[in-house]
Amino acid sequence: MSPYLKRYFESRVPKVEEALRRFSLRSRQEPDLIRKSMRYSLFAGGKRLRPVLVLAAAECCGERTRRVLPTACAVELIHTYSLIHDDLPAMDDDDLRRGKPTCHKVFGEGMAILAGDGLLTHAFELLAKNAAYGIPPARIPEAIRVIARGAGTQGMVGGQVRDLLAQGSHLNGNRLRVVRLVQYIHRHKTASLMAACVEAGAILAGAPRGERRALRSYGEHIGLAFQIADDILDVTGDKKKLGKRGSDLKNRKLTYPALYGLVASRTKARQLVQKAHRDLRVFGRRARVFHELADYIIQRDH
Repeated sequence: MSPYLKRYFESRVPKVEEALRRFSLRSRQEPDLIRKSMRYSLFAGGKRLRPVLVLAAAECCGERTRRVLPTACAVELIHTYSLIHDDLPAMDDDDLRRGKPTCHKVFGEGMAILAGDGLLTHAFELLAKNAAYGIPPARIPEAIRVIARGAGTQGMVGGQVRDLLAQGSHLNGNRLRVVRLVQYIHRHKTASLMAACVEAGAILAGAPRGERRALRSYGEHIGLAFQIADDILDVTGDKKKLGKRGSDLKNRKLTYPALYGLVASRTKARQLVQKAHRDLRVFGRRARVFHELADYIIQRDH
């Protein structure tokens, strides 16, 4: 991570952490166990990349970060719920996440499912709450629509469905079909929510359509590059740094390294980052953080 990007994250992530703690459920009407299980996963670590994308997009389009914090926190809740469910025995069956026991290992499978459900539901309460932070109310429904689409069956959930159904698929089948399937899984499972993050930040800032489209395209390109880099790290990375034990190979998942090999996968990730840089031309110097983030995504080691 470059010094500039490191300073950027160090100045924004604490704002996200403070807001997440402030927005966390604290009502006495809620069972204590569900609050504990939700907070366990929400505060188990992580780079807070998705909320920072929301903040950065809003800033890039002229809005103050404080005014979009509820939406930034909402996408982190959605991301966390997806990880809880992804770790379940019926999905990837992982017992470690970020170096800690997964939610279902600590609280049981039923409570983990409900913790994910609770985080997802609370996320949309936060999205609606963003109007109270000075964002014109007319912008809120479109931001909600974009995030719901990115997280739902047309986005992340749809990608997870295809990923689950494709486990154990044979790579020597129809080549074109397999290529299209891998692309679908990667674009929907990871890239769709990242694209929604930057587009939502632009919407809340009242950005013109051209800037909104540019950021969405950027999010799609870095999201796909991020997933390819993740799949490469699953093969080459230090499991202690990654904080997990399982592997895509063990789960017989369709990934870019499995289909193309490591060298070609790295080339593909670099090509996507180059496209992401081109997406940002309309912003000039305002997009420095996005340029540096795109480069970092394929250089990270965890």
